[in-house]
Amino acid sequence: MAFPEVWPHVEFGSEGPPAHFAHANSYPPLAYRQLLQALGKNYHVFAMHMRPLWPGAEPSSILDWRPLADDLARFLDQQNLTRLVGWGHSMGATTTLRMALRQPGRFRALVLIDPVFLPPAMIRLWDLIFRLGLAYRVHPLAKAALRRRSQFENHATMYTNYRNKTVFKRMNDLALRDYVEALGCPRPDGTVELCYPARWEARIYVTGVRADLELWRKLPELEIPLLILRGAETDTFWESTGRRMQRYLPATQVCTLPDATHLVALEKPDEILAIAKDFLRD
Repeated sequence: MAFPEVWPHVEFGSEGPPAHFAHANSYPPLAYRQLLQALGKNYHVFAMHMRPLWPGAEPSSILDWRPLADDLARFLDQQNLTRLVGWGHSMGATTTLRMALRQPGRFRALVLIDPVFLPPAMIRLWDLIFRLGLAYRVHPLAKAALRRRSQFENHATMYTNYRNKTVFKRMNDLALRDYVEALGCPRPDGTVELCYPARWEARIYVTGVRADLELWRKLPELEIPLLILRGAETDTFWESTGRRMQRYLPATQVCTLPDATHLVALEKPDEILAIAKDFLRD
């Protein structure tokens, strides 16, 4: 796997302590513009482009999500970032947690938004499904990703198409426009194409959680403050998972935001920031 000489990323703010935000599958960093701009008022925020956004990166390069944490470690080393606040959403939240368990001194606090973190029994079951070669046939989101429309006449057409999708109904117009601008890359002929390849999106879905038993084993070793924010209607981070995590780490704070889904980071950025500010101030 060839790694970038200069790691692609975006930054918000320039003063204050460092923070890093790791994005979700198929949601590039600039999709979170509202949240990151607000966070940048008090922090110097870095948001690395994860492997699926690298030109020429092959989905077959991963069998699980551990290489994503390797990538994050290389980026933080390149930027000389330590003692930072680690933020992440979905895939990015799980990757950030894995990094914090590997390198305890790297972070001073974690804010994880609806992490992809399943109970151990579900992890074992999914690993078996993957080993049997059934993952692409069984995972509904992987199948949907491979069927997704990848080109549009322009950003306006793409926005109209997405505005009518149920999954985005709780995102306000500004958040959805940020997402469309971040995901739709202009082509020479004036059309736009998804810059997050469908093959990568599907690969992330089918390889997720396979290596996460190690996270459960190491979780009691985490010694920094941990805040988990979840949407009340999420299908990813269950209430029972939060309770289980608190048994492993009693100081963990789990906050559920009403009328929100797995996309809570895009649906309720102001509420997330307010809760996180109180947590980080304490």
